Amino acid sequence: MAAQTVPIELLETGSKKSKEVLILAHGAGAPMDSPFMEAIADGIAAAGIRCIRFEFPYMAGRRQTGKKRPPDRQPVLLEHFRHVVDQVRENTGPDASLYIGGKSMGGRMATLLAAQNGNANLFRAVICLGYPFHPPGKPEKTRIDHFPDIACPVLICQGDRDPFGTRAEIENYDLPPHVLLRWLPDGNHDLAPRVRSGITKEENLDATVAVMRDFMTTGLHQSQ
Repeated sequence: MAAQTVPIELLETGSKKSKEVLILAHGAGAPMDSPFMEAIADGIAAAGIRCIRFEFPYMAGRRQTGKKRPPDRQPVLLEHFRHVVDQVRENTGPDASLYIGGKSMGGRMATLLAAQNGNANLFRAVICLGYPFHPPGKPEKTRIDHFPDIACPVLICQGDRDPFGTRAEIENYDLPPHVLLRWLPDGNHDLAPRVRSGITKEENLDATVAVMRDFMTTGLHQSQ
């Protein structure tokens, strides 16, 4: 299958002894080692959680050739993600608490994977960073129809003014109770605020990591 033609390279941050493991997928336009992904992975590792990153086939191909490619079709992305989950589970063993998530498109693929039948016992919860609730400028084209089919809790860390779904828009959605939203003040799609807000990007990223840590380690994912 196309999703397995490119060898999977995993980028691991944090102690291999950690029982909490987060598989984190990148967004559509940036690789697994982008500054955003590095900041989140480093923050999660400092909190005692092992973070494992990977790249979808199109991004791995871009790294090899240097040529930009559009994202793979959704079935390929999901098959590849599932293959990564299986590989990580095999390596970490049954005692690890496994979580999946990602930035933007990567987070959306994590929710779609969680909504598929047969995946309920593979991981404990899903974490999305800047979820693409709709294409920018097209709020009517929502991407949440599969949310009720997700059997596990979902944490979404979203910027107040994210063009893929602002706070004003999303607060009018009828989201399932197992979907937990945490807002980053004045944040855009990368959770970064404007200078005039008086908040720094680092503060928003630190707050995001803190929410993720609490979600994974203090049982918040079990209470949704």
